[in-house]
Amino acid sequence: MTYDKLRTAVEGRVRLPGDEGFEAAARAWNLTVDQPVAAVVEAADAGDVAALVRHARKEGLTVSAQPRGHGASGTSGGVILLRTNRLDELEIHPGERRARAGAGVNWGTVQAEAGRHGLTGLAGSNPTVTVTGYTLGGGLSWFSRRYGWAADSVRAFDVVDAEGRPARVTEESDPDLFWALRGGGGDFALVTAVEFDLYAERALYGGRVMWPGHKEAEVFAAFRELTADAPPELSLWLNRVQFPKAPPMVTVDLAYLGEAGEAEVLLGRLGKIDGVLSDTRAAMATADLGAITAEPTDPAPALARTELLTGLDASTADILLAQPVEPLVTMQIRHLGGALARPGGGAGGALAEPYLLYLLGPGISPELTRAVRAKQDAVVAALGDRVSGRKPYTFLSPGERAAQAFPEPALARLREIKRSRDPHGVFRANYPVLD
Repeated sequence: MTYDKLRTAVEGRVRLPGDEGFEAAARAWNLTVDQPVAAVVEAADAGDVAALVRHARKEGLTVSAQPRGHGASGTSGGVILLRTNRLDELEIHPGERRARAGAGVNWGTVQAEAGRHGLTGLAGSNPTVTVTGYTLGGGLSWFSRRYGWAADSVRAFDVVDAEGRPARVTEESDPDLFWALRGGGGDFALVTAVEFDLYAERALYGGRVMWPGHKEAEVFAAFRELTADAPPELSLWLNRVQFPKAPPMVTVDLAYLGEAGEAEVLLGRLGKIDGVLSDTRAAMATADLGAITAEPTDPAPALARTELLTGLDASTADILLAQPVEPLVTMQIRHLGGALARPGGGAGGALAEPYLLYLLGPGISPELTRAVRAKQDAVVAALGDRVSGRKPYTFLSPGERAAQAFPEPALARLREIKRSRDPHGVFRANYPVLD
């Protein structure tokens, strides 16, 4: 099958295998994931997205949208990979506490502009992630314990449907599609822009506290104590960290929607643990959320596995502390609960599990990849039924399936919407609901 007709079907840049820059354009954010796509199209604008879809529909082709390449699954063989980085328009309406972001806009840009007006969106930990991709997966924010999934704050989507027709989707205009796009992934339409709520916050306090690894048990006990009754304005993550050729460390990352003095009272338990190596906690701007964890902002080879924990009692803590972190880099526990435990309006639904476990290791060689995977398997096996088996859609990893992210009724509804809205399979999400 030839893809040469793409060059005249769209106005944006088209790269085919053999073209200069094709491999870089097709690359996933996670460098362990191969993307053997048939073509890469960088759309000029929303109209160009519609032209691409009409062409794909006519020619029997499949389109997969990846604004930046986050969340790639490695199941994109033979598809047209759509890059939306040129859809970079951003509107902030402070009087209405509302934003509209094109499909190429990242959270760092939104937070910087919204912050000028004392407003924040429900951003995550990495400012390079696009609003659209993040929101279609649900969007787990530092502020989700207070406000829920980022997807639940969406007011409208601008989309192109499987026939190539532009539409504005709201709860009133198309309740089924609106529900599916809020946390069900990108299998149902191509989103060109998202309109969502912003929130006024008087203050933010955040940062990271780090101790040497031998303080793990004390830090873990404090984390369990603090999260047992933390207010929804406070989010805490615990990390056991082991960087190559460095001693083990343990950290607590946090964000608190409120004044520094209030936070310091709430977090007094951490101050009782001596031996602190560093402490970056301070009042901060919501535009600087990325500084809390200082995650890499460039592509890297990473092997991640996420599980939801049914609790964090003493026996669970003992299991998670029983072995060295190596060959992983991070064993992270995020406190969930709050608004996340309540049913929202989108496909992501409620998260009954109170904690998330994130196991991350490098994938820089076949030997290390095998060792990291074996370690992840061993940790999860040791936890047994303390792991629920569900995984948030936005945290799915290569080899996993969308079916693992949704309760059966929600999955059945998503599959019916996919069959009715895209019967010819014009669209393919990173994790398709029909696989």
